[in-house]
Amino acid sequence: MGMKLDIDWVRAQFPAFDVPSLAGQAFFENAGGSYTCRQVIDRLFRFYTERKVQPYAPYVASTLGGDEMDEARVRLSAMMGVKPHELSFGPSTTQNVYVLAAAVRQWLEPGDAIIVSNQDHEANAGAWRKMPEGVEVREWKLNPETGSLDHEALADLLDEKVKLVCFPHCSNVVGEINDVTAIAAMAHDVGAAVVVDGVSYAPHGLVDVAALGADVYMFSAYKTYGPHQGIMVVREAFGMRLPNQGHWFNGDHLEKRFTPAGPDHAQVAACAGMADYIDALSGHHGGGTGADAARTAHGLMRGAEEAVLQPLLEYVSAKNSVRLLGPKQAAGRAPTVALELNGSGEEAAAELAPLGIMAGGGDFYAGRPLEALGVDTKKGVLRLSFTHYTSAAEVDALIGALDQTL
Repeated sequence: MGMKLDIDWVRAQFPAFDVPSLAGQAFFENAGGSYTCRQVIDRLFRFYTERKVQPYAPYVASTLGGDEMDEARVRLSAMMGVKPHELSFGPSTTQNVYVLAAAVRQWLEPGDAIIVSNQDHEANAGAWRKMPEGVEVREWKLNPETGSLDHEALADLLDEKVKLVCFPHCSNVVGEINDVTAIAAMAHDVGAAVVVDGVSYAPHGLVDVAALGADVYMFSAYKTYGPHQGIMVVREAFGMRLPNQGHWFNGDHLEKRFTPAGPDHAQVAACAGMADYIDALSGHHGGGTGADAARTAHGLMRGAEEAVLQPLLEYVSAKNSVRLLGPKQAAGRAPTVALELNGSGEEAAAELAPLGIMAGGGDFYAGRPLEALGVDTKKGVLRLSFTHYTSAAEVDALIGALDQTL
């Protein structure tokens, strides 16, 4: 059995837990955006107060600012097992996937095909469905009973015409963790590249992108304890095949090819605070730094999440008035729990708020998977989502509040 997460140390790294206005409230809408760690806040404050000048100039404040932006790219890429220039920052993951899809549309030829699932968040799926005339869009349909993406169904869609397979590491409503490595191998066998939406998985541990076999892996820093930035890994072999979407003079720089707008200097620099936090979390528990820290943190995060998630899954599974979407076992899913109720998910969230539970209701831009699962999107679902900093006591409070409202 691995080392247990020191939850008190973890929560001390997040200033939100010390804010009087949030005292006595448990946060269960982390899939929409996590609390920000102290290391990121400190770097953001320092940049805005000491280094808010144009970076990469020869004077000290500018040099320090540019160095810190580079530090974010170098350290985070190392944690994900890729080269620094394979990681780029953008204003959001939605924007990153939009720009990448624009490049793919220019690259594809009539007769080519791409595969996109209906388990995706619309910010990912929508961009891939807007293909030029002559390019076939094949839908990898989820199992309407379980919500799973079955590999056999994917195999039936794959042939030599397929150039791209796009799917989520896990859905923001189904929660099941997809086997990226196996899916990537299937796609690569027919010569297709793989784009993975990691937005709903990355908050639960940064992944080794190289080991997964993804050609593109993207996620949102603001859901991963950081500032409002989209982080996208594009492996060099794939990225340099696509048309440049940035300024023509940046065409040789992979990290600039898919970010046509200028970066948010302060927020990029503050992303180095995410690496600070992961290193500190690992070090506190006896682990190393860099890639080793990412692996250690991932194990600690997932272990802590699974321990407190399982009682919640068992509780909601036993309720006749509730339909749990996705797996009933914590080991196979992220701690993102969507519940179909007799009434509106949004109304249920409103009933939980006075009881100290911060949760969300609605369709969460996941209309396609919800419809495929037979959920009335007008009612939506109640979504309860958390991360490793959520305590067992908070989950107990959630269950108590659900007892009063369901």
